Amino acid sequence: MDTAIDSVTDTFIQVSEVWVPDTETGETLVLAEGSYGELAGFEAASRRESFAKGEGLPGKAWAEARPVVLKGFDGSYFKRTEAAREAGLTAAVAVPVFDGDTLNAVLVVLCGDDDTRTGAIEVWADTDGLLMLDDGYYGAAKHFEWVSQHTHFPRGQGLPGGVRASHTPMLMRDLGSGYRFIRADSAGKAGLTTGLGLPVPVPGGAGYVLTLLSARGTPIARRFELWDARSVKVGRDRAAVLADGVCQREGPLWTDDTQEPPRRVAPWQGQIGKVLATGVPVVTSGNPGLSAGYETMVALPIHDDGEIAHIVAWYC
Repeated sequence: MDTAIDSVTDTFIQVSEVWVPDTETGETLVLAEGSYGELAGFEAASRRESFAKGEGLPGKAWAEARPVVLKGFDGSYFKRTEAAREAGLTAAVAVPVFDGDTLNAVLVVLCGDDDTRTGAIEVWADTDGLLMLDDGYYGAAKHFEWVSQHTHFPRGQGLPGGVRASHTPMLMRDLGSGYRFIRADSAGKAGLTTGLGLPVPVPGGAGYVLTLLSARGTPIARRFELWDARSVKVGRDRAAVLADGVCQREGPLWTDDTQEPPRRVAPWQGQIGKVLATGVPVVTSGNPGLSAGYETMVALPIHDDGEIAHIVAWYC
């Protein structure tokens, strides 16, 4: 099988980070892992930082128990503004990972704003059965942003409504021509090709859905995976099974090639197994255990009723 990956000069997401409660007091968030590419200055600033509850972007997502979109840093509560400006970063999204009432981590992704990067990171909120856009970052896709701001979804309709109704992550392909994607026309004009939607469980039962919409030229990811961990066993142990996935390279997502990762993993088996064992997101770069041709992986657990129900992963 040809495992060559399409050459990509710019990605929509430039930085991914995992912030976790410190092990001594649990009262501040500290950096666990991050992928920064060539942005060494911003990485250094991040490794010196920590956040109390309500402080900075990770602390705000923790305190408000919801995903938070921040589309401008100047004059905001963002603590690393100067380092972000030097790195060309202009927007960020923070996604809290709760297991019941307990915060396990906050995943933060950061983007830069220019005339070429196109994509979407959206947060949808359930308001009396309708999914309304809470906020989103779209890069150069300004018309698609306008359409999204004027669109709502009943439960079960479109990508946000489908995720909310099923309480499971979903992948949609060919967004510009797919009849299931309500915003297909504007998505096609913006060059958006693949959509990932996932529920964001938070205390109190508020309904949030995160959607990542990827364009081929400046992709959020070149490979997406959905893993199902509900009542799956390997022997006596919990396990996760690959349920769906999509990638840009030619050919099927999975083959019988022994170099490919397994489609069923136990706790601590590879990066997906690490997420399964800890309930904490993973961000890894340059890891020899990644699938051939990929440099960065993000894997995010989705908790439900005291256990990990799903893991979503994307690769660049």
